[in-house]
Amino acid sequence: MKKVGFFQSIHLKFVLIFILLILISMEIIGVYFVNKLEEKLQQNFTSSIEGRVKSLEYLIREAMKSDNNTNEDMSSKIHKILSDNETNDIEEIRLIDSNGVILGTSDSSNQSVTGQRVTDINIKRALVSGKKWDRRFIDKAGKRIWVLVNPIQLNSNDTGYIYIVGKIESVYKEINEINKIFTTGTAIAMVITAMLGIVLAQTITRPIADMRRQAMAMAKGNFSRKVKVYGNDEIGQLAYSFNHMTKKLQEAQATTEGERRKLDSILAHMTDGVIATDRKGKIILINNPAAEMLDVSRETVLSQELVSLLNIEDLHQFEDLLKEQDSIILDFSTKEEPYILRASFSIIQSETGFVSGLITVLHDVTEQEKIDMERREFVSNVSHELRTPLTTMRSYLEALAEGAIDDKEIAPRFLTVTQNETERMIRLVNDLLKLSKMDSRDYQLNKEWVNIIEYFHHVIDRFEMAKDQNVTFKRKLPNAGVFVEVDLDKLTQVLDNIISNALKYSPEGGQITFRARELEEMVELSISDQGMGIPKDNLKKIFERFYRVDKARTRKMGGSGLGLAIAKEMVEAHGGEIWARSEEGKGTTIYLTLPYDRTQEDDWS
Repeated sequence: MKKVGFFQSIHLKFVLIFILLILISMEIIGVYFVNKLEEKLQQNFTSSIEGRVKSLEYLIREAMKSDNNTNEDMSSKIHKILSDNETNDIEEIRLIDSNGVILGTSDSSNQSVTGQRVTDINIKRALVSGKKWDRRFIDKAGKRIWVLVNPIQLNSNDTGYIYIVGKIESVYKEINEINKIFTTGTAIAMVITAMLGIVLAQTITRPIADMRRQAMAMAKGNFSRKVKVYGNDEIGQLAYSFNHMTKKLQEAQATTEGERRKLDSILAHMTDGVIATDRKGKIILINNPAAEMLDVSRETVLSQELVSLLNIEDLHQFEDLLKEQDSIILDFSTKEEPYILRASFSIIQSETGFVSGLITVLHDVTEQEKIDMERREFVSNVSHELRTPLTTMRSYLEALAEGAIDDKEIAPRFLTVTQNETERMIRLVNDLLKLSKMDSRDYQLNKEWVNIIEYFHHVIDRFEMAKDQNVTFKRKLPNAGVFVEVDLDKLTQVLDNIISNALKYSPEGGQITFRARELEEMVELSISDQGMGIPKDNLKKIFERFYRVDKARTRKMGGSGLGLAIAKEMVEAHGGEIWARSEEGKGTTIYLTLPYDRTQEDDWS
């Protein structure tokens, strides 16, 4: 699992949430507080200045009551009154009569304006309206000022106006100082909140991190770890539930693992191949026998389509297999070797009827099919072999019955042919009885110790004296005797059959070579002719029953096609092997081996 980055962690998110909450709260509180404070300070500022207007009105009215005052004395008095009332919050105070003439100012450096009319249009409007007027604006120096024009009663008949320029910038300076203090406090609160948030976040994220580590360990199959319970709150209850779930999963995993091992053991020791698929027909399980039957690797076929693996996509779809009631024959035979499988299908279905997959069981029925084929071929061959002589006999006997028996020249020849065909059938039936007896395994070998080299010479001598064709025998046999334990009657039948075939297929002036040699645990005998030879494709089949390379020529020479099959059965009954090597146009060599034990031979000697 990918590690969670710092900027993606819930730890940082908790801290940021706490900081943002504090920041938003402080901002809301700050905006409300500053606005209210600004309103209050401005109200206090204007109330303070307006309160001075009352005192100025009284002082100025008292100063004007004296009848002895000259203009200069009056101007001095007014200047003194105005300047005495000027404070740090007031930049200038002026007294204006009802005609708009400036009677005095508190600014000592600006006494020249005394006796002049006001030019400010706003002041003129206040003079015309006779009401209090105030205004805030920023002067040329960039400072905020507050101008107040307030009417006063100079005497019983005359009204004047007090013009005050207030330094309201001091109010905003105080507000800025308060804002700085508030910002500093907010920063300190945020730092403290961040530290507290980290501690608080750790109390929440530590159990979650433990559960995450435990989940990763569980994903790897480790159920032994437990999550530490830090408290009895919701997270503590979650940790307790997580530990309980881990225990249950451990028990379920142990049960599942046990069942899986049982299933693996069953599948591994089954002789039949088993393939399981999901509901889409993709392979999710295949045992070793199935992989060997199909000659595939278990790792490469997983997730492969079943119909593709069985090579039946041209004939069946996966949906067809789900409905298939009968088994399907899979023919993987080659020219060299037959190979046939039978596939049976079973649906994996839940109680609700939902189909979640398919089980395919493979049986190797090659031998069974081969036996059935051989049986059919055997019956066909026997029928054919018996029908030919019987048909010939019937034809000749019908001819004899119709009068040919009275012909002294034809009758003996027809009877000879009938007798030969009868003997041919007797030989065929005897050969079949021999094979049947060997197949039933109820016959016994009457073994005895013989000098196989001397015995081989004896068999060769018998054929050499009886042969009636121009064929020479060449012997390449060792001089020393080799003793083996064999059934002489059975071995004689084998050698007679092989030598007879060699003589049949040897051309005039040809040569038959006889060899014998000692191997480590076997004695090998071989008989070679210089006949027509056997094609390579037919070489492995000459030991099968009724098999003939050239059927027409073999029947003409009196063969039944069972001689080499009988020889094979008899040699294998002795624990040996028989095979052939051939080259077309150059001849054939038949080899056979018999068990040979030097220790027993020495003891027998």
